[in-house]
Amino acid sequence: MEIGYLLKENSRPHAVCVPFPAQGHINPMLKLAKLLHQKGFHITFVNTDFNHKRLLKSLGPETLQGLPTFRFETIPDGLPPSDIDATQDVPSLCDSTKKTCLGPFISLVSRLNESKVDPPVSCIVADNIMSFTLQAGREFGVPVALFWTASVAGFVAYMNYRQLMEKGFVPLKDTSYLTNGYLDTIIDWIPGMDGIQLKYMPSFVRTTNADDFMVHFALGEVENARNASAVIFNTFDRLEHEVLEPLSSILPPIYTIGPLNLLLNNPVPDKNLDSITSSLWKEEPGCLEWLDLREPSSVVYVNFGSVTVMNPEQLIEFAWGLANSEKPFLWVIRPDLVTGDSAVLPGEFVNGTKQRGLMVSWCAQEKVLRHPAVGGFLTHSGWNSTMESLASGVPMMCWPFFAEQQTNCWFCCAKWGVGMEIDNDVKREEIERLVRELMDGEKGKEMKKKAMEWKRLGEEAIAGASGSSIMKLEKLINELVLTPKN
Repeated sequence: MEIGYLLKENSRPHAVCVPFPAQGHINPMLKLAKLLHQKGFHITFVNTDFNHKRLLKSLGPETLQGLPTFRFETIPDGLPPSDIDATQDVPSLCDSTKKTCLGPFISLVSRLNESKVDPPVSCIVADNIMSFTLQAGREFGVPVALFWTASVAGFVAYMNYRQLMEKGFVPLKDTSYLTNGYLDTIIDWIPGMDGIQLKYMPSFVRTTNADDFMVHFALGEVENARNASAVIFNTFDRLEHEVLEPLSSILPPIYTIGPLNLLLNNPVPDKNLDSITSSLWKEEPGCLEWLDLREPSSVVYVNFGSVTVMNPEQLIEFAWGLANSEKPFLWVIRPDLVTGDSAVLPGEFVNGTKQRGLMVSWCAQEKVLRHPAVGGFLTHSGWNSTMESLASGVPMMCWPFFAEQQTNCWFCCAKWGVGMEIDNDVKREEIERLVRELMDGEKGKEMKKKAMEWKRLGEEAIAGASGSSIMKLEKLINELVLTPKN
């Protein structure tokens, strides 16, 4: 079905897009919202009050004015008011949104339906861990598509939390099990994850509490996906086919529409939406110009994402490892990257690397990864970063922090051949060695070949009318437009 007929203002389908209120969830949801807008949807994008204020501070009010057909609204997150310019505590957010957001969201949808200007709400597209929206969909009789913004592998791993508990792997008997080798236990029953060890399952299982909130929250949210009209993944079939296939029999229709950053620019981006961005931190200018002065594939890009925190000692080890590698580097150091005090690097490190190192507080990551000067990525293995790296053909050094980042790391290193893992107890000697191997070594060259192959396959998925992700997007739109109201 062609969607062109929908472009009349009064007949547009109206999608309400609800991201989980953290940077790594807002970014892909905004990409998906822009894709739907390109296909003729009226969009209402729902941030929390807290993040709306951060976006205003970071981007300026004009960015959130939107368009007549792409609007922004807010709901409270239920947490105490705060002016801190940092990521909120994730477990607190999960608990609060689950308990408090349904009422304000229903009120918002009611108000949107009463609008004399905008079309009535015809579907809800919500983050999978905002599954309270399923109840709102039932109340208004509209389909709800849940968007899992992490990897399919992560989703499958969470789905197996119940078995981990039933088989006695979780909770851990005591804290000694974190260090006595127990986490090396192989989990041998999960299709598509042959040989995975317990330490690569999403990290919330590292608990001694049978009632651990995040274990039960994560399990409940992925199980709730069975009640959605559709489940969306930012991946492509060739990348995660091993873990996708077992899901097809237990979930509603699955739509793999990644890499989203490639799909959004295919064939050209919507210029009307160029000004609408989602960075909660102000991006520093000058990164691309600095890269322009570097040799091809010579720079190590370092970014630990929007949630990772480390201690001052770990920061120092990373710093001296990069310095001793003698490779040029672009390092993103968020103001809240280090626990306690703000990140402070030794003066001798700063002075010794100023000719070949650039440190910024935030940057336009996709543009950086696409720059020909970038030859490797030191990453926390968040899914957005992983997909953007693969879509750019850039191999990775992986230092996963929490949640399913451990799972992504295992797939990058053990399955896809594009990653090398850094020990959690980071040491400068290891960083120096791995950076040199990544940029100059035989393994680094092989990883680069693999990364370029995944880049090619990702581009195939969004190419022409026959690309797998293109076709899935069209089917998803049909689902959202044609699903009859209850």
